[in-house]
Amino acid sequence: MTRSILLATVSLAMALAFGMASAQTPPPAGQQAPPRAPGAPAAPGQAQAPGQGAPSQGAPGYGNPSQDAEGVPWPVAFVISVELLRSRDGRDIVQARGLVTSKGWSKPRLIPINSGPPIDGVLDLLFEATAPAAPLPAPLGDFMEVDALLPISHNHPYKAIRVRSATKSLTLKQLPGYVEVRKLKNDCANCIGKYFVAKGGTPPAGIPADNIVKEEDLLWEVRAIKPGEGIPNYTLNPNRLTLVLTEDGRISDAGWD
Repeated sequence: MTRSILLATVSLAMALAFGMASAQTPPPAGQQAPPRAPGAPAAPGQAQAPGQGAPSQGAPGYGNPSQDAEGVPWPVAFVISVELLRSRDGRDIVQARGLVTSKGWSKPRLIPINSGPPIDGVLDLLFEATAPAAPLPAPLGDFMEVDALLPISHNHPYKAIRVRSATKSLTLKQLPGYVEVRKLKNDCANCIGKYFVAKGGTPPAGIPADNIVKEEDLLWEVRAIKPGEGIPNYTLNPNRLTLVLTEDGRISDAGWD
């Protein structure tokens, strides 16, 4: 199933409007744009300096045509394995594997988020990649597997490695070693037409279990839009699954922002 024309049109319209507003609003005469801290994401319409591809939470540039065609950094949707490889000359290499929500992602990388030596001996890493500049029509469940490597010093003080994604973290407690998680419970590839049950909700009576989608089985952020609800905003998030529901609670459309 591909994203509906309605959702794709709304996304594109909002993105174009936001990009035009950014491009047409220069700073007041004689006033320069405020400086950015190293690693901070560029404001809409502001150039990104080389080497400043730091992680950003809720980056406003996603879906904005004024941004670079590759989009902006986002945490990957899901981390599925972490491994520490030790070479014969004593060097250690962290390897993480994760899932992103479409084939439009690129440049996966591991970003250390520790500030100074960790008191618990855990190297804390954020697993991110460059998201598409705009939503890409693609079948649900069409995840892409990505890998990232991070070399660390042979005399490092770490006793464990924790890798964080947008939805969870995974910790490797034995170095060198390997840890992985089980396969996803539900990638929602076959959600259309099934009944959606929110967390804490009760499944409808008489409906077979294989015709029900429980929010608790979807391991990422979910936005369910009911027929009687408006849409107060359309802030784009490439790791969020949007479901459009019918009057009787079935999923009529679904797609990644």
